[in-house]
Amino acid sequence: MAREHLQVLHALDEARTQRYHAWAVVIAGMGFFADAYDLFCITLVTRLLGRIYYHVPGRADPGRLPPRAEAAITGVTFCGMIVGQLLFGCLGDKVGRKKFYGKTIMLMIMGSFLSGLSFGNTADGVMATLCFFRFWLGVGIGGDYPLSATIMSEYSNKRTRGGLIAAVFAMEGFGVLAGCIVTLVVSATFQARFNPPAYEEDPQASTPPQADYVWRIILMVGAIPAVFTYRWRVMMPETARYTALVARDAEKAARDMSKVLKVEFSGEPDKVEIITKDRDYGVFSGRFARRHGLHLVGAVASWFVLDVIFYSQNILQEEIFNDVKWVPEASTMSALEEAYRVARGQAIIALCGTLPGYWFTIAFVDVVGRKAIQFLGFVMMKGLMLVVATFYHSLTQPGRRIWLVVMYTFTFFFANFGPNSTTFIIPAEIFPAHVRTTCHGISAAAGKVGAIVGSFGFLYASQRADGSDEAETGYPSGIGVRASLFVLAACNVLGILFTCLLPEPNGRSLEELSGEGSQAINGEDADLGDSKVLPL
Repeated sequence: MAREHLQVLHALDEARTQRYHAWAVVIAGMGFFADAYDLFCITLVTRLLGRIYYHVPGRADPGRLPPRAEAAITGVTFCGMIVGQLLFGCLGDKVGRKKFYGKTIMLMIMGSFLSGLSFGNTADGVMATLCFFRFWLGVGIGGDYPLSATIMSEYSNKRTRGGLIAAVFAMEGFGVLAGCIVTLVVSATFQARFNPPAYEEDPQASTPPQADYVWRIILMVGAIPAVFTYRWRVMMPETARYTALVARDAEKAARDMSKVLKVEFSGEPDKVEIITKDRDYGVFSGRFARRHGLHLVGAVASWFVLDVIFYSQNILQEEIFNDVKWVPEASTMSALEEAYRVARGQAIIALCGTLPGYWFTIAFVDVVGRKAIQFLGFVMMKGLMLVVATFYHSLTQPGRRIWLVVMYTFTFFFANFGPNSTTFIIPAEIFPAHVRTTCHGISAAAGKVGAIVGSFGFLYASQRADGSDEAETGYPSGIGVRASLFVLAACNVLGILFTCLLPEPNGRSLEELSGEGSQAINGEDADLGDSKVLPL
């Protein structure tokens, strides 16, 4: 079997890590910083929204969002993300990665800013306009997933590619932390200025009219990092792999990468014609199914299972925050103090579990490989959830709650030093260039379907079986937190099994993984051998 290499792609694979890699990480990473801020900051203000718009005079407890409103605010963003991931994933393969890279960030800017301007004559009207704007915000965030991952993958060298893609995704951690910091600063500023009393002292005055500005400012700040990212995105050149292997413009690929790498390349159009011959099969073709079908199943299923687990971890959050007194009873605080305390608790989790997990992935993903880290994450989350579920009643007793916090934090650590990072990395590496963003978008969209299941399915399932929480929360009875944790532990086992379907991309070029860098002298498919499941 003869093997043909394009000079420009080989140079990208062998290049040392240099300034243009850092530049690409910043451009893509700032988008993910904004993504995470916009996506997670809403959880910091949902209690505040409940107090402002759903206060019931004479009630012993502050107002809270009805289940349908809370589900809608979060759910429409996920639905928008699914649309964006599928749409821009497909467009990224049809017309180029760069073509819509600036447009996704524009959707994020508009969605963030307009979310803060949500209007209406009634509480439900405000929630409806907020949901509308957050849907389009979700479309922009969703589109960023396949485009950013693929652009970073196609710019990288094969030795540090995993770490560079992980560095882009790790900016999510800083985005989450930034959301907490902005909420802390804004709520503390308004608390100091207006000094509202606790709800139990004066229910009406505990939520001053100015509190309506707080959540709007927090949401609108998410547009700022996206604004700074826009100009850089529209200026960056198209990736050489798309230009050469999909658009089949060898001369342009050589010119673009000559400017980036500061080395002159020839176009090699004859090689491009040979390499790309008969490479027009689609994702839903039998040819793709034979070559990469198991890989796509593994990527889709792993991401789905991961997001079911990852987004369901919130079922423990409120109980943990209350048990360790990070967030006291709502009636003992003003609306602004509650927002401050929720943000402080989230910031502690982000600093101790979320951020370290991302950066451990950056450090080790090109050393031990993607599959090893994904296996480790699923195994450790399964173990931690089993321990918490088995000793749940004991761990919630006074004096032992600190261990519940520790294990909860480590669950976040191994999610991020594990499948939350690797499910983002692997789909950007293992598929052919002409379907790479499409496959990444399909995998990411499956993840967001899992997020919907995790966020809402387990939110309902985790309610007490005797229905004692229904009057306070508005949710019907479920199977309880303990039983839900046993189910989530079983989900981790599924994640381990689906990981076995994936190849190990570590140290291999993108063309080697997909077979695009080789041709078969006897006319057989050169990349047919990559359809097998590779061992860990």
